[in-house]
Amino acid sequence: MKQFLLLLHEDIQKMSKLSQKEMQEIANAHMVWAGKLAEKGHLISGDGLHEKGVMITGKDCIIKDGPYLESKEIIGGYYLLQAGDMETVVELAKECPTHLFGGTTEIRPIMEMEDYE
Repeated sequence: MKQFLLLLHEDIQKMSKLSQKEMQEIANAHMVWAGKLAEKGHLISGDGLHEKGVMITGKDCIIKDGPYLESKEIIGGYYLLQAGDMETVVELAKECPTHLFGGTTEIRPIMEMEDYE
């Protein structure tokens, strides 16, 4: 099985306007979806991410707070999935609760040693 990183891109402005109840509904939807993925053997791991972090850039390792406030989107979480191919993960990702409130999912295959040969 190949591994894929599913990144959850969220609109900061839309997220800030959600009520506490709506946020809880989204969290519950993610828990249910993650449970389905686990039952089918696709879920390796997944978590939400804090809004603020640190970015280190360049060979001088300049440290900056991030993501930047002028950014419209943040990566709000991730799922590490496994499947036989990209098409399967695309179909799984279509059901991600992130889409319920206008979010975007990005799928990135995890490189394997044979990818370097």
